[in-house]
Amino acid sequence: AAPRLVRAARGEQVDRPPAWLMRQAGRYQKVYRDLALKHPSFRERSETTDLIVEISLQPWRSFRPDGVILFSDILTPLPGIGIDFEIDDYKGPLIERTVKTQEDLEALRPLDVSGLQFVGESLSLLRREVGDAAAVLGFVGSPWTLACYIVEGKSTSTYTTIKRMLHTSPAVLDGLLSRLAAAVGEYMSYQAAAGAQCVQFFDSWGGQLPPHLWERWSRPYIEAAVAAFKRQHPDVPVTLYANGSGGILERMGATAGVDCIGLDWTLDMADARRRLGAERAVQGNVDPAVLFAGPEAIAEAVRDCTAKAGPRGHVLNLGHGVLVGTPEENVAHFFEVNRQAAP
Repeated sequence: AAPRLVRAARGEQVDRPPAWLMRQAGRYQKVYRDLALKHPSFRERSETTDLIVEISLQPWRSFRPDGVILFSDILTPLPGIGIDFEIDDYKGPLIERTVKTQEDLEALRPLDVSGLQFVGESLSLLRREVGDAAAVLGFVGSPWTLACYIVEGKSTSTYTTIKRMLHTSPAVLDGLLSRLAAAVGEYMSYQAAAGAQCVQFFDSWGGQLPPHLWERWSRPYIEAAVAAFKRQHPDVPVTLYANGSGGILERMGATAGVDCIGLDWTLDMADARRRLGAERAVQGNVDPAVLFAGPEAIAEAVRDCTAKAGPRGHVLNLGHGVLVGTPEENVAHFFEVNRQAAP
């Protein structure tokens, strides 16, 4: 049988909600901080097979989650289409050669996965290591979210360059998003062929768009990527997560090919269930900040979330990634409370 997480993401009934956490591998864990001291470059940690596998397994060894997600970054595949990037410890991702004109667009190439072998190797090794005890998850960034970095050249809080572009150079932006959709679809297939049993689709900056513009500038390109993926891997579930998605929830739910909707913590799970319909699988959505509180608060948050989600088609998670500084024993308690829920 498929792992519990895969069955829940497909909307099937399971004995208890499977649980994993976004950013479950990372700086809140001492083992990760120790490893990062020896390997200070994020690019090295996320692009070296042995380190990817080691880091991905750190939370697995500590907490036994139901999902083990590849340690990587949404920007990782970009060099494969001709866009190089660096990650600054303070400023985040930096892209020197941005794409803003037709000429910039022509310089891009179709995805070449030969430089991404560390991703495929890592997923295969993780599958071997984890066996049937948990699902191995791959992940990708959405075309719109990747385009935000490629156009802006860095993290931003206002997205003015790309938002202006959708009015002033719509053909160039459409060309960029279409190329990204093709690359993302292929990258998803590459991950599934290597061993990913579920793929998380991060439209991290989708919630920055007004709903009618998300409908035009994000959704169609997600659908194109997912359609290409499902032609090759029809049984691998896809979870779509967008931060700040309360205003686009129904539109996310109507996105073709997506199996499960990731919810952020600003939505009430009961409201989300009502708005999406009981048939739609959901993931989430405990507030990551509750993991700074005591065991009772954590237990209450987990029980509230799972009770409102109901027994079918729910993957328990936070509504965003684990925050730096989160006490590890509180993460352990989160998983423990959920495991105790099994009949």
